[in-house]
Amino acid sequence: MNDIDKTIIEGIERAGLPGAVALIGERDGVTYAKAFGSRGVDDSAPMTLDTPFWFASMTKAVTSVAAMQLVEQGRLALDEPIGAVLPKLANPRVLTDFDDAGAPITRPAKRAISLRHLLTHTAGFGYDFMNPAVQKSRGPGPAPAGTSLAALETPLLFDPGEQWEYGTSTDWVGLVVETVAGKSLGAYFADHIFAPLGMTRTTFKPDPAELAILHARTPDGRLVSLPPIVMALAHGEYDSGGGGLSGSGGDYMRFLRMILNGGVLDGARVLASDTVEMMSRNQIGALRAGRLTSADASLTTAFDLFPDMHTGWGLGFLINPEPAPGARATGSLAWAGLANTHYWIDPASNRAGLLLTQAFPFGDAAIMRLLRDFETAAYAARPAA
Repeated sequence: MNDIDKTIIEGIERAGLPGAVALIGERDGVTYAKAFGSRGVDDSAPMTLDTPFWFASMTKAVTSVAAMQLVEQGRLALDEPIGAVLPKLANPRVLTDFDDAGAPITRPAKRAISLRHLLTHTAGFGYDFMNPAVQKSRGPGPAPAGTSLAALETPLLFDPGEQWEYGTSTDWVGLVVETVAGKSLGAYFADHIFAPLGMTRTTFKPDPAELAILHARTPDGRLVSLPPIVMALAHGEYDSGGGGLSGSGGDYMRFLRMILNGGVLDGARVLASDTVEMMSRNQIGALRAGRLTSADASLTTAFDLFPDMHTGWGLGFLINPEPAPGARATGSLAWAGLANTHYWIDPASNRAGLLLTQAFPFGDAAIMRLLRDFETAAYAARPAA
């Protein structure tokens, strides 16, 4: 047993997880790929490298790549009003207060929403389960189903470009891609990202019988099985560019290695190297990215991957401005999914890492310790390039 195996096995046991999948990749190939344990606490089927996981917000990086392909082709522009493409975003309004009946009070936004705002989470959209004002802004009465287009239609929390707030912006990016491409987001991904990269196990419509089981942490610390949330997304009104994909670890590592290689993998070019470089640069100036709040403790903790750093945001990725000691270098890219799937891309050290679990809440302390220990072991086992 090597040190990485030992680290993951101990971390799984400490967290009470039934299993996990972990991969480390470099520009020239995958240097580590293993599955551990079983698919679920109530499912003895072994976890495998082909087991599909709900990627949740790891979908956002894929959607961002799709949008930037259209920017390269001149079919989208980063800084023009996106309302010309999606009329629903043409006249944004900003939430200012609530009246005595609980209905939202809004005003016209100071400026139009752009694709750059959407890709950087500076458009003003939030998530219900992170910011209670988003849920309240829907007004009295029953809320629309979370898988409906109507659920995306909330007022902005601030004027575009003035703050960073994690939310539904990338779902809107997916709708932009669909409108410009003239096909569903799933069909666009299949043609322009999955086929070139050989991502054969990634889809918006997974087989629920194959999925790694989703879990929730109970008050006493145990994990219990949950139904697969992703199946509701699979049968929603749109392909969720913000969180709808499921796939295998091997598939997602191919996507990460494409970014690590500057937009190309095994001879298939998905993005120009200049585009990847732009996506990897901070795009939000002095704003601070990556700090998440919680309005539903069962789904997410109040989370900050680098609490001591003034992290930035590119066109789809969190960027750390300082090195993590013994781990990723300055300028590495990262993000994660709600059920605790995590990745990082470290161009300076020629390293990409991926840890897949399926458990709520996001930012669970034991799983975050596992992620940190896995990353440290990954760099200790193979010194930075």
